[in-house]
Amino acid sequence: MEATVAERGQITLPKAVRDALGLTKGSKLTVELIDGRIVLRKDVDDALSRLRGRFKLAEGFKSTDDAMRAIRGRAPGDPYPEPKVP
Repeated sequence: MEATVAERGQITLPKAVRDALGLTKGSKLTVELIDGRIVLRKDVDDALSRLRGRFKLAEGFKSTDDAMRAIRGRAPGDPYPEPKVP
């Protein structure tokens, strides 16, 4: 893939790249120069990341896995229960 530098130093990222990274108008990218190469990184500071660590578990739960087991019957990583055969 190629991109051409415009008169004011702007480039247009190919649509395939924008789609693969979920980039939309206003998306933030970090620009770095590493060993003579331009490296663009998607800024992952999204709304969910900013909320991380701001909520406490409901009373009685020691971990999110305990809460998941109470809600779903199992937590991620738990083995699936054996199917019940009539």
